[in-house]
Amino acid sequence: MKKLMLGNEAVARGLFESGCKVVSSYPGTPSTEITEYASKYDEIYCEWAPNEKVAAEVAIGAAIGGARSFCGMKHVGLNVAADPLFTASYTGVNAGLIIGVADDPGMHSSQNEQDSRNYAIAAKLPMLEPADSKECMDYIEKAYQLSEEYDTPVLFRLCTRVSHSQSLVDTKERIEPELKEYKKDIAKYVMMPAMAKRKHPVVEARQEKLAALAETTELNQVMMGDTKIGIIAAGISYQYAREVFGEHASYLKLGLINPLPTKLIRDFAAKVDQLYVIEELDDIIETHCQKIGVKVIGKEIFSKIGEFSQKIVAETMGIPEKEHFTLDETIPMRPPVMCAGCPHRGMFYVLSKLKLTVFGDIGCYTLGAQAPLAAIDTTVCMGASVSGLHGFNEARPDSAKNSVCVIGDSTFIHSGVTGLINIAYNQGISTVIILDNSITGMTGHQQNPTTGYTIKGDPTAAVDLEALCHAVGIPRVRVVDPHDLAEAEKTVREEIAVDQPSVIIARRPCALLKYVKHNPPLKVNRDKCKSCKACLKVGCPAISFKDGKAVIDETQCVGCSLCKQMCKFGCIE
Repeated sequence: MKKLMLGNEAVARGLFESGCKVVSSYPGTPSTEITEYASKYDEIYCEWAPNEKVAAEVAIGAAIGGARSFCGMKHVGLNVAADPLFTASYTGVNAGLIIGVADDPGMHSSQNEQDSRNYAIAAKLPMLEPADSKECMDYIEKAYQLSEEYDTPVLFRLCTRVSHSQSLVDTKERIEPELKEYKKDIAKYVMMPAMAKRKHPVVEARQEKLAALAETTELNQVMMGDTKIGIIAAGISYQYAREVFGEHASYLKLGLINPLPTKLIRDFAAKVDQLYVIEELDDIIETHCQKIGVKVIGKEIFSKIGEFSQKIVAETMGIPEKEHFTLDETIPMRPPVMCAGCPHRGMFYVLSKLKLTVFGDIGCYTLGAQAPLAAIDTTVCMGASVSGLHGFNEARPDSAKNSVCVIGDSTFIHSGVTGLINIAYNQGISTVIILDNSITGMTGHQQNPTTGYTIKGDPTAAVDLEALCHAVGIPRVRVVDPHDLAEAEKTVREEIAVDQPSVIIARRPCALLKYVKHNPPLKVNRDKCKSCKACLKVGCPAISFKDGKAVIDETQCVGCSLCKQMCKFGCIE
């Protein structure tokens, strides 16, 4: 049956059709929907893990146990999962194992734009890269076949545009491979030095076999057109090139992007007058071509920064722009902001008012760095706020009275709790603020171990944050409603003043959760409004000024009352 699918949905369909039995992931845009769609198939066990390392280890364990498995994450999540991934390259698998990673060129929702192909090279693992939804589905079965034939995990690389664009796929029925027999094999699965030393040559031999496969596999396709221009590309870059040149160029489209072929590239280069490599981010393919003595034009004209487009490819290669339509008006910029009624806003206002140094973390609360709140000093990676604050305070002993960190409930479980253990163990006196909005917010309301529900919505055990903080050695744990500005400020002042480590849990559900009941929208009494603009200091998108007076957009306002608490003249009713 033909169906229009998102790339991520097609990956999930490929997992279903290929007989995948276990999926463990941590949500991260642009990879999140793979696991969400996979969870709709009852034949697949799906879970949200606390972090990507745990998710990868679950998938590895399932593969050793004889079941085809999958683990999905975004590119920065692969950093977290790298430890088990590199060793799984040595152990190999029993049943097929795919590690899906979605890169984010252009940093639409990420703190960097690293190129995950570097991990495939470093870990000596095969990597596949689909160019559209059909290949997203079809390549999954090929990845499982490669995994099982060559006894290796397989990396499956996506990018934002492939993950979140739609194209037609042909769906099929599910195959049900038998659970492979598990046999205890210490030499294969126990990577103590003596065993690992014997496995490294096996990995190198596997790479040689895969390199030979790269010369003949149908994953790498030569498509001859006009031979004046030859283009080597993979994934979305191939789509851009194809749309620009059509039949006016010849193409070597790579689906197996590690290891790369040698003879296939040389033979293709010999057939064209001028050879280009079009690849986003790093010069992986270009460097390989140079290494094997093939002259190409690549990063000397194409940028290593940001994502490409048809327009960028055309302009860079001097192709006249095709006729297109544009809007007459310039569309105003709409930078991301915390939603009206966001529970994080009140706490950030307090921290900004107190002029504290604030170590931030990854999540929608990172938007607290933007004006007018401008409350965050640093954001590095998941969990770094807690550990970073401790280091900052150890470097500057007097700073603990004037600094805190903020971290979301899901991020705290992901990698913040270890930093808190470090503070307690090493007798730090930092104040950690857990912004508990009862959900994983930025990636689209996924459950996590603090919410009490699984990915399928089934009730389950929920982590008690207060008890957990006490259990790791934190003597002072306070819970506050961040919509109560006076109480929030009082609590922060008290906790940064003490010479002990402390945790403040700012608890209020995300304003977008369906079960949250909102108050009626507030209104501004224009006769009372003094135009002082104090209400704008909380940065709520529902508040603006019109004709010199404050105005509240009733379609956005959820009656959280932060602005009302800011107004000294009682004009917000």
